[in-house]
Amino acid sequence: MKRIEVRLSLPVVAPLLDLIKATSDILEAHIAAPLTLEDIDADFRAEWKAELLEGQKAELHSLLALFDTDFFINGVVSFDQANAEAVVRACSALRLRLRRYELKPISDEVLESGSVDAESIALPMQKPYMAYVFLGTIQELIIQHLDSEILGETGLDSGDYGPDEDESGGKR
Repeated sequence: MKRIEVRLSLPVVAPLLDLIKATSDILEAHIAAPLTLEDIDADFRAEWKAELLEGQKAELHSLLALFDTDFFINGVVSFDQANAEAVVRACSALRLRLRRYELKPISDEVLESGSVDAESIALPMQKPYMAYVFLGTIQELIIQHLDSEILGETGLDSGDYGPDEDESGGKR
């Protein structure tokens, strides 16, 4: 099984983990991507939301488990097939939450460009922005190095899809 080990700077990452943990705590009770399913039966909707929330919680726990006692001793996190998908999804949930609330004043285009100098944005948004970038970097590392494992070893690399296909080969 392919495995990635990444050494992180504790003085840089530790303060971000405080915000990531606090955001994760919020997401224990709220789905990151708001759902408007008013046309679905209320009982079914409640069960579906509960199931989505449980999955999100498990994914967040997978991500936070990377930053255990060993991490604070040696500064290394490891990604492999067993945790990659859950970690990518947890990073997405956290990034959605940060984007929707803490980083709302910054446009999507600016956020996604990665060209923002953290010191040029308002002080209250600097830490959330750095956490947003950090989580995106984790996602990129996993996708770059474990891509075929995440995709079920289909032999497809990101970008190998036709213009009208998604990762599963299905039509968009």
